[in-house]
Amino acid sequence: MKYMLMVLGRQADYDAMSGGTPEKGAAWTEADLKAMFDFMGALNNDLAESGELVDAQGLTAPSEARLVSATRDGQPVISDGPYGETKEVLAGYWVLDCASIDRATEIAARVATCPQPEGAPDYPVVVRPIQDGTPDFA
Repeated sequence: MKYMLMVLGRQADYDAMSGGTPEKGAAWTEADLKAMFDFMGALNNDLAESGELVDAQGLTAPSEARLVSATRDGQPVISDGPYGETKEVLAGYWVLDCASIDRATEIAARVATCPQPEGAPDYPVVVRPIQDGTPDFA
């Protein structure tokens, strides 16, 4: 079965990784970024080798996002990010083909150990099965 693992972040996290000084948390150094990218690269290589990796992507900063809705007559309503009331957004994901949710959870626990500077916020890793076919709501 396929599972999506999602990691969260805030605009402030992206700012801190880009050299900004966060109000809370920690500023990232080049060594911190290298440690994170090395960790993610090793994880992705291991998942590719095991045949479990379907896709993995990091997303750009929330400030580069667009929010799109539509009026009743179908006209698009577009606004730029960051998101008004939402502080944490999807920062990246893995789509995995695993034997069980327990295996996906094991991988999520490894993701949660990604190195980061002391004081940086810890976000949980979200694990969700991907629906295979049309759901049966009856």
